[in-house]
Amino acid sequence: QVQLVKSGGGLVQAGGSLRLSCAASGRTFSRYCMAWFRQAAGKEREFVATISCTSDITDYADSVKGRFTISRDNANNTVYLQMNSLKPEDTAVYYCAAAKFCYSGSHSPNEYDSWGQGTQVTVSS
Repeated sequence: QVQLVKSGGGLVQAGGSLRLSCAASGRTFSRYCMAWFRQAAGKEREFVATISCTSDITDYADSVKGRFTISRDNANNTVYLQMNSLKPEDTAVYYCAAAKFCYSGSHSPNEYDSWGQGTQVTVSS
């Protein structure tokens, strides 16, 4: 497993932008598929975006396509989530996650075995 430490998040008005970062420990980050999930109050954790270990494949939930961008910097063991045109329904606790394979295409949280601490994103209307 890798240790994941998140930064970013906070309160923003609708239409605004935020960037989340997740730094990973260890020397095997470049082999891991990375993803972002979120969990709104009273709801199940849901998939947001994923990126392959080589950055050549990305996938997004329909609800964030065209607004969010996932990227990674393997030299610095960091994955990012750029969130633009934020909506109140994006309000949730956001989690980064790592899986011990390059890419699977799965949107299930069960595929990921390392998780960062959640960070709150609140979008006001």
